[in-house]
Amino acid sequence: MEKVGNLPNVRKQRYYAGTNAGGGAKINLTLSGSDPEQLTLAGAALADKLGEYNGVFDIYNSQGAGSREILIGLKSNANQLGISLGDIARQVRQAFYGEEVQRLQRGANTLKVMVRYPIEERSSIATLENMHIRTASGQVIAIGEVADIRLGLGLTAISRIDRERTVTITADVDASQAQSGAVIADLTTAFIPELLARYSGVKFGLGGASQEEQTLMKCMVLGFVASLFLIYGLLAVPLKSYVQPLVIMTVIPFGFIGAVVGHIIFGVSISMLSIFGLVALAGVVVNDSLILVEFVNRGRADNLSIDDSLLGAGRQRFRAILLTTMTTFDGLLPMLFETSTQAQFVIPMALSLSFGIVFATTITLILIPCLYRVIYDLRDSKRFSEPALAAD
Repeated sequence: MEKVGNLPNVRKQRYYAGTNAGGGAKINLTLSGSDPEQLTLAGAALADKLGEYNGVFDIYNSQGAGSREILIGLKSNANQLGISLGDIARQVRQAFYGEEVQRLQRGANTLKVMVRYPIEERSSIATLENMHIRTASGQVIAIGEVADIRLGLGLTAISRIDRERTVTITADVDASQAQSGAVIADLTTAFIPELLARYSGVKFGLGGASQEEQTLMKCMVLGFVASLFLIYGLLAVPLKSYVQPLVIMTVIPFGFIGAVVGHIIFGVSISMLSIFGLVALAGVVVNDSLILVEFVNRGRADNLSIDDSLLGAGRQRFRAILLTTMTTFDGLLPMLFETSTQAQFVIPMALSLSFGIVFATTITLILIPCLYRVIYDLRDSKRFSEPALAAD
């Protein structure tokens, strides 16, 4: 925009440089209703509110100011002279666009003969203001006697969704200052109810990328819950226990904490790609816990005490767990420092996986033995209703 500068006679200019696969603005809000005036006022209020958020820029209102046009309205005495707005519009069209009076055949071509004002007179508003029209009785009068002529702004397009008139408000977000999801969430809870109460005939909705992100988020939540049940089932069958899979899966929330910490360290906002990484992380971080629990169960099967089994599992699997985590983190590390445009798509996912695994592994080596011992003590004291551990 700095290189382009100000363009003469240009009222609106927009630039796009999409970095996401879907393209389009990060914030896309819609207002719909049957009252055009309420829609216009509500759209302007919503656009003004968006402008108050830090990091939100390039706000666009589809209603806009419209294009310049000439507006013609009837005066009160027009009906007395038997003139309607349609009569005036028809005669103005004949004068400026023309009326076909004849067609001439010249060879294979047909020529239309149009009668209208000369071209130099058709480019001036003064010609319209000085124009004379004919009444129903054949009387010729000045157009100014029966009509008001003024310049105004008219809509260039009318958008409808589900047969309802719709105004779309879009904006982009600077990821270093704000997050589109947070802005939309704050709008829908703090401002939209007030807006809808002020303009009762207006309905609010999400459109474009915002709607797709919301729909995708719902699908991701359902998929994540389903994956947790699947992970639990896959762990419960070989371990033959209802409780040990829960012990193993307790590291998943701590992996999420590590992922958030990684985003904070790198100054990256949590996005939909970050959520993808979190879902994948849930299936990865349980591996180290599973190995640790399995070795404890083996020790118990060899008639070792609970303490010896826990200490033995920690000593035997510490190096393997640590090396597995470090090699995974090292493999993802170059991706975190990649500056190319293509890498920006996968950096949030890589952050979720890498830091989540490191944080969860650290917790695993401490939390899992402690939880295993607590469950053993509860069962041994008959204060826990879970059947015997798999090792017994």
